[in-house]
Amino acid sequence: MSGLFTVKEKTVVITGGAGVLCGRLACALAREGAKVAILDFNEKGAREVVREIKSRGGSALAVKVDILDKDALHRAKDLVRQEFGQVDILINGAGGNHPRATTTKEQMLPGDLVNKSPEMKTFFHLETEGIQFVFNLNFLGVLLTTQVFGENMVAQGRGVILNISSMNALRPLTKIPAYSAAKAAISNFTQWLAVHFSSAGIRVNAIAPGFFLTAQNRFLLTEEKTGELTERGKKIVAHTPAGRFGDPEDLVGTVLWLVSDASQFVTGVVVPVDGGFSAFSGV
Repeated sequence: MSGLFTVKEKTVVITGGAGVLCGRLACALAREGAKVAILDFNEKGAREVVREIKSRGGSALAVKVDILDKDALHRAKDLVRQEFGQVDILINGAGGNHPRATTTKEQMLPGDLVNKSPEMKTFFHLETEGIQFVFNLNFLGVLLTTQVFGENMVAQGRGVILNISSMNALRPLTKIPAYSAAKAAISNFTQWLAVHFSSAGIRVNAIAPGFFLTAQNRFLLTEEKTGELTERGKKIVAHTPAGRFGDPEDLVGTVLWLVSDASQFVTGVVVPVDGGFSAFSGV
């Protein structure tokens, strides 16, 4: 069994590796013997994760990159290959929401149309730039990164790609239409890629995390001054049978299964890691 689940000496590229969730995944995979390349626009954060990995005897590399810049992705790929050789596993973890693509209220009332408060943002006030930012970051960035790193996987005849979808893809949440739609696109794209690459020796799957506190969603789920849960945060926990937000370590086992040979006949699936949220009707 230990041979099935191993990633020892595998080279893993993980975008968004400076973030809360992917940073923890990077550390966990390095702990299991993988060589981890952390790609992130936040170079300082990426280097901090690398320092943590190396302090425990692991092997890691930080690369600053904008995943929407294909030339920069090619340069990053060259750096990774120079340091670690061929890439075995790609984890497309970069993503996030934006306040400019988020409505103020969960449901709109007719009176909201004439509400002139600067704090009121209805569906009709959502900014094109904010929506475009969310779609570019969550979908286009995954497509471009997969083009760059997937090409070498096809050439070598093997590889594993893991995308990060979301609970929002399965059950769209109020307030965040752009993020929900973009993550739904990721789930669909995962299935498309799995079929497209099936004869090239590449498996493509995704996980759909439930609710974890991150830099992107903290402003929606906790009060800035007190740290207490907002009404939205309380509602989410109440609808999660496990009764809590997820801990980043809760993702590790599922990820290790999907990127290792333990799942060698698994491709095109989106696995919820959600404490039961997707199974609960609310009653």
